[in-house]
Amino acid sequence: MRTDRRDGFRLDRGFQVFNTSYPQVKRRLDLRRLRLRPFTPGLVAHSDTGPVRLADPTRRPDWAGSLVPGRVLPARDLAALAALTARDVLLPAGVLKRRPDRSTSAALARAGVSAPTVDRILRPFLAGVFLEDRLETSARFFHLVWRSMVRGTLCLPADGIGAVPAQLAEGLPDGVLRRETAVREINPSGVLLADGGEVPAAAVVVATDAATAARLLPGLPVPDGRTAAVVVATDAATAARLLPGLPVPDGRTVTTYHHTASRAPLAEPTLVVDGSGAVLNTCVLTEVAPTYAPPGAVLVSTSVLGADRPGAGDTVLRRLCELYGTDTRDWQQVGVHTVEGALPVMRPPWPLSRTTRFGPGRYVCGDHRATGSVQGALASGTRAAREVLTDLARG
Repeated sequence: MRTDRRDGFRLDRGFQVFNTSYPQVKRRLDLRRLRLRPFTPGLVAHSDTGPVRLADPTRRPDWAGSLVPGRVLPARDLAALAALTARDVLLPAGVLKRRPDRSTSAALARAGVSAPTVDRILRPFLAGVFLEDRLETSARFFHLVWRSMVRGTLCLPADGIGAVPAQLAEGLPDGVLRRETAVREINPSGVLLADGGEVPAAAVVVATDAATAARLLPGLPVPDGRTAAVVVATDAATAARLLPGLPVPDGRTVTTYHHTASRAPLAEPTLVVDGSGAVLNTCVLTEVAPTYAPPGAVLVSTSVLGADRPGAGDTVLRRLCELYGTDTRDWQQVGVHTVEGALPVMRPPWPLSRTTRFGPGRYVCGDHRATGSVQGALASGTRAAREVLTDLARG
């Protein structure tokens, strides 16, 4: 979760959305200090039959007309979605976690939602959430995410998504955090740095992507007499490199394009999803948080599945012309960023939580050890802290 600053713009790495209802978010962060700016509690979905507006009628009663049976969705599908939502919101989270796991596609069919509604509305929206358009992601995870969206608010910090980890870092003692410090390997004494330095530690937590963790943590024995713990934080690919032998799930890759325009193509903070699959979603970020751009400037953020390719930027602009119904030829690209392994592949049955213990004095945490979400990353980190403290206390 990182925000780059360029020419007065705040450019998040990937299309980021912050959910206020996650239990770990409420427990670990001061939400008021983040100066959160909300998205519309709904979306605009584009399909071959044109754009469709859907929103939570309890929070956007002016959009409630789209939920009149037969206007956008058949009455049967509205009833099925209402029943699914009620179950996910009202049942305890523990009940949802204990349900038999299946794919999200199978769960929606079992709930009675028709294939046309899934293909027109739900698949394009959830493709941006899961970074996959086959809806093969764990249904248990889907139900928990659906619950969190209905119960919470989707928003962005005024200073960019990087304000979230920055606030966590502020709580650390002085001199603890070392930035831009590459780790070469983990040895029996602790951590060996790329510059030849060493950080001795009895406990090492690898908080990286899965691939990097697997390279860093070979499960070496730890000598007696050390009491300090060190956390190595990088991306998931590094975790697999540092932890040989660690099971590494496949990852989902996403590319986000940032454009500036002379005027806002949509004067509201609403997510637009694309049923054609040409792009995942797009949003005028300056309608959500004007602080993302210099005064008077407009910032549009658009994400697509996979890595950036030659000519892909032009294809994205042509599709944005159709989605927003405006001329995009004068739009300027101010940034593009590909995030490899942005989310772990979570096919069923997917364990919602796993121990962080990898070997004596060696631990690994991250969303790939829980769920691909801010909640999953924070929960896994919390579990690592708890297990490290327990093990150190036991000697």
